[in-house]
Amino acid sequence: MKWSLIVRSFFGLLYPKLCEACGTTLNTYEEVLCLRCLGRLPRTNFWNEPDNPVEQTFWGRVPIEHGCALFPFVRGSRYRKLIHSLKYHGKWEVGIMLGGLLGQELKKSPFYQTVDTIVPVPLHPKKLHMRGYNQCEQIAIGIARVTGWAVNTTSLSRRIFTNTQTRRRSRINRWENVSEVFYLSDPDALKNKHVLLVDDVLTSGSTLDACATQLQKVEGCKISIAVLSYVRRN
Repeated sequence: MKWSLIVRSFFGLLYPKLCEACGTTLNTYEEVLCLRCLGRLPRTNFWNEPDNPVEQTFWGRVPIEHGCALFPFVRGSRYRKLIHSLKYHGKWEVGIMLGGLLGQELKKSPFYQTVDTIVPVPLHPKKLHMRGYNQCEQIAIGIARVTGWAVNTTSLSRRIFTNTQTRRRSRINRWENVSEVFYLSDPDALKNKHVLLVDDVLTSGSTLDACATQLQKVEGCKISIAVLSYVRRN
């Protein structure tokens, strides 16, 4: 047995890692999710379905090439905890792991073969300092590790600190909250590129809409969207 494995096993006894979905103790070879929860993760298959609910969200608002989500964000679901752990509990590794799962699907999909670079939705520097990391960037890193696509964190920036979107009920309120928030800080790096815009959760789509509106100002830029989870509409 390698020493690294012995050390990991020892610390695992003292500080056991728990599955972020069900709370059971993970074994040495499991990361973030136990194999049982990983196998039951309700994937959408949107990466192979044109005109899926993610793409429909942006119809008549901003032109995108394709859009998809890894799994649905369902009230009461154990997998909803994954997003909360990533955004509010400091579990950045959740983003990398789930991003990797999403990347595996995107890599096989015929609709994402021309992607050049990944642009995560940026955080305001104040929010970045408070959280310690950008959860969307962690997702992008996970996708990049599987696909080999570059991650660009400099071309799109956030200049206004906004309150969380989760408490804003109407689409109009959400749009007003983010419509002037983002700006292009290095547009030349995205010229004639197929950009994959990445976020954690899709609700009204206002944040992604605002980001895509800025990106479409770049000459020759095509935009696709990928999120970890989307909120089902009734």
